[in-house]
Amino acid sequence: MGIQLSKGQRIDLTKSNPNLVKGVIGLGWDTNRYHGGGSFDLDASAFLADENGKCLYDEDFIFYNHLAHASGSVVHTGDNRTGEGDGDDEQLIVDFSKIPSHVHRIGITVTIHDAENRSQNFGQVSNAFVRLVNDHDGEELLRYDLGEDFSIETAVVVCELYRHGHEWKFNAIGSGFSGGLAALCQNYGLEV
Repeated sequence: MGIQLSKGQRIDLTKSNPNLVKGVIGLGWDTNRYHGGGSFDLDASAFLADENGKCLYDEDFIFYNHLAHASGSVVHTGDNRTGEGDGDDEQLIVDFSKIPSHVHRIGITVTIHDAENRSQNFGQVSNAFVRLVNDHDGEELLRYDLGEDFSIETAVVVCELYRHGHEWKFNAIGSGFSGGLAALCQNYGLEV
C-alpha cells in the first residue's frame, strides 16, 4: 500500500519513482442512502492547465464526452454511471512523458451529473478517494481519502498534479464548489 495523504499535503511523484512513466489515477466513492428518486452519476474529469491554472484550449479538458487528449498524455477510461462495487469507479491514465510543454498543472475533479435537478450534493457522498498507481507494475504509490467535509457542493477538485522543474508532484486538495461542472470550467478559464 502506498503513502496515505491528508488534505493539503504535497508529495513528489516522478523524482522518487523514476520508473513512473504512466500513472493510473483511480477515483472512487459511495453514495449514502438517499430517497430523492434519482440515482447518482458522478463524473471524473481532468483539466490540463498552464502555470496560471487556466486551460489554454478547449481540448485541454478531458471528461466523459472527450476521453483523450490529442497528445495521449491523459486518457479517461470511460464513464461509470452507477458507482456500484468496490475499487475505482472511474480512472484517468496520465502519461508523464507525453504531457505538452504548455501544461503545468492537471486538476483532477469529480462532479455530480445533473445534481441541481436531482437535488444531490457531495454531502450525500461518502468514502470518496483518489489513488495513484504505477501502470508499469501496479503498485499503489499514494492514496488520499477525502473525508466527509462536504455539504452543498456539487463539484470537487480532488487533487492536482503539478510540474516542479522537470519533475511532477501531487497535491491533495479536496476543495468543493457549488455550481457543478460549469463552475469548474469557469475556474479553469473555459467558457461553458
